[in-house]
Amino acid sequence: MGSGPAHPRPCVLNPSRIRVLAVGKVRKRWIQDGLAMYLKRLPGLSICELKDSTPQREAEAITAQLRADEQLVVLSEEGELVGSVAFAERLQGTGSDRLAFVIGGADGLDPALKARASTTLSLSPLTFPHELARLLLLEQLYRALTIQQGGAYHRS
Repeated sequence: MGSGPAHPRPCVLNPSRIRVLAVGKVRKRWIQDGLAMYLKRLPGLSICELKDSTPQREAEAITAQLRADEQLVVLSEEGELVGSVAFAERLQGTGSDRLAFVIGGADGLDPALKARASTTLSLSPLTFPHELARLLLLEQLYRALTIQQGGAYHRS
């Protein structure tokens, strides 16, 4: 999720070029409802749920799901902290690149998978359950889109 090539005019986030690869199922109804709401607001964005296992097996499943043309973006508490506006700007800089955001399971992500990532981001220095991290990521993707479009959702 680097700065990408210079574009004559800024590209607005295209949700259909983003996938979320997430370990584990969402069991809490209120989180399912929140995810459904943001998926409606981000048409084309897809979530691929992967089975809970060991970090090594989860890494194998994630790697098997990755497409050759996707940039791997890992979410981890030790990742880089960015604000919502900076996140929106970085996403804008990806242009037409495909992104795969990865959320690990309860035991975290395999170090080898983290090392392969083009970017490692943190949603917060706090630790969240994977279900809640998924909801927070979708909310931030929606917020980034509205920031890029100049919408009223984000208030600075």
